[in-house]
Amino acid sequence: MKRVSWVLSFLVVGVTIISIRNNRQDDPHFLDGQLLEIENYFSQRDVENTAVSQANVAWHLDHTLKTINRISERLRASNPEEYHSQFNIQRIVVHTSGTIPRGRAQSPQSVRPPNVVQLDSLQLQLTEARQNLSAISSLDENAFFAHPVFDHLDRDQTRRFLEIHTNHHLKIIKDILGE
Repeated sequence: MKRVSWVLSFLVVGVTIISIRNNRQDDPHFLDGQLLEIENYFSQRDVENTAVSQANVAWHLDHTLKTINRISERLRASNPEEYHSQFNIQRIVVHTSGTIPRGRAQSPQSVRPPNVVQLDSLQLQLTEARQNLSAISSLDENAFFAHPVFDHLDRDQTRRFLEIHTNHHLKIIKDILGE
């Protein structure tokens, strides 16, 4: 019985350490590779596959870039003194697993793409995203973004969310393209 207790305790501590470690992202270059992928998909922006998504590749590219840019703006505009950390099981599960379940969430209006996504708009948003992401490092660690499901995400938790969200849409794009 003692052995089982020790094993369970070890597992709980291990899962806790992994959860804490995966809840944050402190690398200032955390999305560099994903932004290159996004840029490489610009030429395939009109591809659709309704068996995977009702939206085409351009929609996912635009939405992902809008999300990075709007969240970056909110981080900059936040007052770090108003940040408060809260236990949030949904955030812990998503940040630890690194995945967002498909088809569960509705995008806020502020990050929904227009009906027609233009190439020049994608290019401008990509430039803005690169600038915004490089500026995040200079923000206070308690700069925050109020997520509708995950509550307040501090600077490094926001980076982790952006990483997961971007990868989520890149996976959808790859599935649309049959990659």
